[in-house]
Amino acid sequence: MPYFMQLGDVPRKRFSQHRKPDGSLYATEVMGEEGFSADFSLLFHQHSPSDLLRCEAVDSSPTQWLPNQPLQPRLFNPQALPAGDAFSGRHVLLGNADVSVAWVHADQPSGLHRNAIGDELWFVHEGEATLETVFGSLTVGAGDYVVIPKAVTHAWLPQPGKSLRALLFETSGHVRSPARYLSDTGQYLQVAPYSEPDLRRPTAPLLREGSAVPVLVKTRHGLTRHVMARHPFDVAGWFGCNYPFALNIADFSPVSGSFHRPPPVHQVFEAPGLVLCNFVPRVLDYDPRAVPLPSFHSNVDSDELIFYAEGNFFSRKGAGIARGALSLHPAGHIHGPHPGAVEGSLTRIGQRTEEVAVMLDTFQPLQMAAPAVALEDARYVHSWHGDSHA
Repeated sequence: MPYFMQLGDVPRKRFSQHRKPDGSLYATEVMGEEGFSADFSLLFHQHSPSDLLRCEAVDSSPTQWLPNQPLQPRLFNPQALPAGDAFSGRHVLLGNADVSVAWVHADQPSGLHRNAIGDELWFVHEGEATLETVFGSLTVGAGDYVVIPKAVTHAWLPQPGKSLRALLFETSGHVRSPARYLSDTGQYLQVAPYSEPDLRRPTAPLLREGSAVPVLVKTRHGLTRHVMARHPFDVAGWFGCNYPFALNIADFSPVSGSFHRPPPVHQVFEAPGLVLCNFVPRVLDYDPRAVPLPSFHSNVDSDELIFYAEGNFFSRKGAGIARGALSLHPAGHIHGPHPGAVEGSLTRIGQRTEEVAVMLDTFQPLQMAAPAVALEDARYVHSWHGDSHA
């Protein structure tokens, strides 16, 4: 997990008095997880973070979910979805009780937002943006994972002419690094595929001024607009282990082997009810007897959603999968290489693959929202038709 850090003007002792240059006290906010029994940070505000002028209900319609019925593999191409800001340009595609998956196309700055349901995990496919938060800002670009902890007030500012296109996973809980990557005291182990120096964190407090500042808050019951007396980004300093951070997929060190290595070696994050894996450029299986493609497989406990970020995806070449597509392979469907791909892969033993993809495995079935249904490539279900060993 992110390790302890501090920025700005902070006291030497936590929960002690901390005074401004004029002698008045900073307003201390404790942002803690799991009933204040897990990771937390202390933020030192210039003004009370609870000073609300008013609370306003915002009209919103809950997502209408459609089951994957009849049960079948599906392919979606979200690239043409319309732009907006990071919230109006957000198009929910798939989800269940643990996670919703949205495509975001943002070409303009957003307002302030706070997700009070769970953590957000973004994967930036294209573009550049500044993420401004109550902890400070992060500059992000293509290939970045961005973790925004639950209830962190933030805004997205795409760089002019560099629209942000991203895949967004909104979870019901907290995004974590796999426990097997961490020591008992929380350090990334030497076997972990990434470590502390790979994590990018906010670099300085923002100290914004303003009055009557609206913040859009997302809850399980809909949307509320909190109008704050002062700008939430008035933090002079903070310290702790609960804060937003970024990790670029290129900094994930892959595991290769003489024979096939299963997806858990590619895991990057986890959250309640799901795991996230990524596939990055690496050496393919190098034993002369190996088959450098996954076998036909059925993950009987999970639905599998893959986002094809970069590369030619040779295991499914000819299946209609293009850069930026999403494939859904549900539990109960056996899927695998494209017809002819197994025999063709034998000439690539020990070579490199340059594919980049992000995979979500969920332990409850994924359902579809209306935008996904409209985007589906109906031909995909037949893409295995033929002699798969030819």
